[in-house]
Amino acid sequence: MDEPGLIRDAQRGDLDAFNSLVLAYQDVLYNTALRILNDDALAADATQDAFISAFRSLNSFRGGSFKAWLMRTVTNACYDELRRQKRRPTIPLEPTNDDDEEIDSPRWLADSSMSPAEKFEADELEHAIQHCLQALPVDFRTVVVMADVQGLDYSEVATATHIPLGTIKSRLARARLRLRECLQGFGELLPAAFRLEGESLP
Repeated sequence: MDEPGLIRDAQRGDLDAFNSLVLAYQDVLYNTALRILNDDALAADATQDAFISAFRSLNSFRGGSFKAWLMRTVTNACYDELRRQKRRPTIPLEPTNDDDEEIDSPRWLADSSMSPAEKFEADELEHAIQHCLQALPVDFRTVVVMADVQGLDYSEVATATHIPLGTIKSRLARARLRLRECLQGFGELLPAAFRLEGESLP
């Protein structure tokens, strides 16, 4: 993918070029929103809002990491939704389907190659991780999702959040400590080699 070329074309109003960028990044933005919001429908809405916002402000992009720039738009969309939820708090701990019935795990985690036992263990581990992520303050949760789930480096996280690099490192260290403490309560689910420091979450 010629990302710089697609960005230039999209900035000139080429919708096909922008759609190519959407296809390239929609899963990353959706998964980020899902980790922050813990709700399929809200994550989809936040992702859509993020791309709409990105299209409207595309001419403000001046280079650097386009992924980090997009991450900022989806993070802002998530923060907007969380502010709305504070006014009407109804976020469930577990994701639900369209009939408001609890589902085992988000659809994007499905792996048809897993055995039933492996899928059960993966679901339980996913629930434990998501439970501990949701227990974090949203500012901590956001930087962990960007760095340890989506794999952005510290400078990209700083760019995406407009937060100084030193603050990012501090928040990550504190967030990882809290996650590690929380996940100790689910020790039987965790692989022996599972370490948060320097490694990405599943």
